[in-house]
Amino acid sequence: MLFQLTMFPSAKSSRTASSSSAVAEVLDVIDRSGLPYRLGPMSTTIEGEWTKVMGVINKARLRLRRKYPRLYISITIDDRIGAKKRLTGKIQSVERKLGREVNK
Repeated sequence: MLFQLTMFPSAKSSRTASSSSAVAEVLDVIDRSGLPYRLGPMSTTIEGEWTKVMGVINKARLRLRRKYPRLYISITIDDRIGAKKRLTGKIQSVERKLGREVNK
């Protein structure tokens, strides 16, 4: 399964418009989980099974809730039976159809 995750505070204690510190905290939890993932400019994609990934997402949520009273969380899930290595496989499939590599 692939999980596309966006998580950041929607109410901040600081005056900055940037959410990168909070995003770094979320990414730290994901990275330490050992699950395969890809960081993008607006979301992070995680590959794994439901229970494990949702546990990691909840751990990241709880970490941010210690500092922030309100969070924005968006999760999109691609649940395909029997699919493996989808994090790179989906991109490779498109590249084969195009006959060239895409900008990564």
